This record gives sequence, C-alpha cells and structure tokens, in this order.
Amino acid sequence: MKKGLLVVAAAALLLAPSCATLKGLFAGAVGGAAVGAGIGYLITGDTEGALKGAAIGGAAGAATGTTIGAVMDKKAKELEKIEAAKIETITDANGFEAIKVTFSSGILFDFNSSELSAESKESLKQFATVLQDLGSNADITILGHTDNVGTAEANEKVSQKRADAVKKELKKDGMDANHLYAQGLSFNKPIADNETEEGRAKNRRVEIYITANEDMVKAVEAGTLK
Repeated sequence: MKKGLLVVAAAALLLAPSCATLKGLFAGAVGGAAVGAGIGYLITGDTEGALKGAAIGGAAGAATGTTIGAVMDKKAKELEKIEAAKIETITDANGFEAIKVTFSSGILFDFNSSELSAESKESLKQFATVLQDLGSNADITILGHTDNVGTAEANEKVSQKRADAVKKELKKDGMDANHLYAQGLSFNKPIADNETEEGRAKNRRVEIYITANEDMVKAVEAGTLK
C-alpha cells in the first residue's frame, strides 16, 4: 500500500485518543504535505501501518492539491447520480480533498446476510464505472459497519464479510485490486444511537473512501491527470 506520512503527522496520530471519532481524526491530523497520510490509521487505528508509511512519499505543492481537489469534485458530482449512495467530500490528513460514499447495509444486503443484492451490484457497477479512468491513481478503502445487536465477534465477522463482498464486486467490475482495501469495524464506529431502531439502521452501513495516493500526485505533477 502506498502511504506517505510526515513524522510530525505520525506523532500527532499516535497521540490521538482511542475514542476519537473518524471526523475528529480527519480534522485534527496534520495536513498539506505528505502523500496518503495514514488513512488506515485514521479509520482503523492501525498504528503499525501508519509508522510503516512514514518513510514513503514526498512533498506536494499547493497547485497539486488544487488539481486533486478539482478531480475529486468532478468524481463526487458523477457519483451523486447513484441513487442509493450518499456522497460527501471530506479533507484527508494531507489536506487533500477526498470522497466518502455511504451505502446503507439495508440497501446492499438482506438482514444478517453478506450476499449483495442484484440492485446493489448495479449500484457498485455504476461506482466502478465513474472511477474507472482514475486507474491506480486513487486508493479505495471499504469499511463495513454494524449495529450493536449480538456479540462483538459476530458483528466483526459480518462487517468484514460485507466489506469483502463489496471489494470482490468492485474488483469484478474492473477496479484495480491492488488499490482496494476492505476492513470490518463491527459496531466500533457508530454514527447514531444504538438504543433506537432508527439509530441502529443508520449504523448498519458500508462506507467507501476515495483518497489520493502517490500515483495520483505523480500523475498530477506530470500533467497526465487534470
């Protein structure tokens, strides 16, 4: 995995409290210079992965960041055409614009299942088609989430199977497997109150993060990606 990380960014991430939310980690991380600064850590708490990334990547200028932002804006607008997806633009740890795509698990899967429905496969095919021209110039991180009904172990298995199912389908749809990463997070990252049915429904979801990587930075600087 090509991930770059400033030493100061690594230090800041290692000091982040374990209970911090994903949003807080994105907002609080050092931004601006290194490539792909530890999205794995930001999302999963992968300290080891963040440290491994510290030696990879180089500085990127403001013009590069602006171009990456333009690319991400264009892709976000195209992805908005997918009816079942919620599209958000976010800022990654480097200060680069990134995209967060959220699918409700109720849309992708039947209850307590990791088998994708025919409708969800069509939505993922649309997703892959939009990103096809980026090739290896982006990393795609797929996160499976559950509510807190059942044991942590059972939910971890379900969330991982669902993330893997999405990854497998995107690979089938032609996306570069070397830049697809899947992780099940059980009920460790809720976005709503698990004490209510409405909240639990919101927590059952799959998130897909589209982030700039070293290949994208090089392509922008070479003028081959605009």
